[in-house]
Amino acid sequence: MRLPRSVAGWTIAVFGVLALLMGAVGLLWPEALLRMLGFEIPQTRAPGDYTGAFVTASSMASFNMGVYYLLATATEWRAFYRFTVVFRLVTFTVFTIAVVADIAPGRFFGVAAWEGLGALATAGGLWWDARRSVGSGAAGDSAVTATDQRGSTPGEPVSNDDRGRAGTPGVGPAADAVH
Repeated sequence: MRLPRSVAGWTIAVFGVLALLMGAVGLLWPEALLRMLGFEIPQTRAPGDYTGAFVTASSMASFNMGVYYLLATATEWRAFYRFTVVFRLVTFTVFTIAVVADIAPGRFFGVAAWEGLGALATAGGLWWDARRSVGSGAAGDSAVTATDQRGSTPGEPVSNDDRGRAGTPGVGPAADAVH
């Protein structure tokens, strides 16, 4: 796996690794995950209590999400970075409402804060990376050759927004993953 090539990429990589690890913890030791989140662990569960099934599903989703984030980092998929900012802010809002509405315990706000701060960190990284690439001027765009002008699939053009950014000039996510 490649190391991130941008500030925004590092924020996505950190979240990806932590999501993957927390997903693994939830799959292997669900009680530990529930304790970390502030949920009570009863000695026995009542019939119809599907907490275990929910933790398994959530943990598998977290594990998969970690893989997706790491793949996005490896390919420097900047559109994905921007997408995560918006939806992590939505997640922050929903999780905060769950705590305020007394649906989730107070410690669950830590998850909300993690999502919100992560979104802001990635937004800041995207801003920094864009600022840094603008500082390099038009010379950064002229370094892209005709053979580099491909997007996610052969023959697909690269948008000016993604070309010449930190990392892989003119190489889209799918093509970059093959290299």
